[in-house]
Amino acid sequence: MRWFVGLLLLAASPSCSSGQSVVVGSKNFTEQVILGEMLAQLLESRGTSVDRRLNLGGTFICHQALVAGDLDLYVEYSGTALTAILKEPVSHDPDLVYRRAREVYRSEFGIEWSAPLGFNNTFAIVVRPELAERLGLRTITDLRAHGDEMRPGSGHEFLEREDGYPGLVDTYQLSFTAPPRGLELGLVYRALMEGEVDFVAGNSTDGLIEKFGLVVLEDDRQYFPPYAAAVVYRREIAESHPAVLEVIRQLGGSLDEAAMRRLNRLVDDEKQGVANVVAHFLAERAMVDGR
Repeated sequence: MRWFVGLLLLAASPSCSSGQSVVVGSKNFTEQVILGEMLAQLLESRGTSVDRRLNLGGTFICHQALVAGDLDLYVEYSGTALTAILKEPVSHDPDLVYRRAREVYRSEFGIEWSAPLGFNNTFAIVVRPELAERLGLRTITDLRAHGDEMRPGSGHEFLEREDGYPGLVDTYQLSFTAPPRGLELGLVYRALMEGEVDFVAGNSTDGLIEKFGLVVLEDDRQYFPPYAAAVVYRREIAESHPAVLEVIRQLGGSLDEAAMRRLNRLVDDEKQGVANVVAHFLAERAMVDGR
């Protein structure tokens, strides 16, 4: 129902196929908005008009909008595509996951994948450092001995995904007295730091992990699949707007985890505006002039 409402909202504005603008979208968390803004600014630096639809919603909203032609491109993650969209079994082989997502998107949806951007934003189980020290928490398996005192928390989507909370507790044979608490993504770390929950599912590129000195528990059973970031885009938009492929090629391999964490922290921690953060980053890398 949520994705259907999102599509109705998109349908209320002119379709991307009816105008000259390239419609850039993003999901509803900081990293996604940064990446969407990066695509938009790089396109605009080439004289392309851009319609921004950032912070649009979760995975399914953005995917359905892209397939319906209401978005032209956004950044997706290989593991998310494989498990959440294609409903295929989890794999831990990064190349296999990427190739499978690219092949099925092309054959079933007419959607193309760019080369990976250069970073893997996998899920991370995160705890406060003092709690990790007190309970001797180093791995996710270590949580098993503390089911009666640990209060889990995560974004709502993680609680429902096959590669999210249900699979996590099954793989690690975890059982908690307290039910998992669903949180808005922007409030996950606040809830953790304020002691409302004891561990959360974050992302490996979250800037607040470094800021707060949080402990990422080792995924000792290698539960989480790879999540290589790449641009997914409609074939038609690449044909009608050559700048799209130029930008996609330029971004390939240009962002590692450290760079993405820094960008996320500037927005989440230092409260700098996304547009300014992206503009400064592109200027530092001389990407706006590199054609």
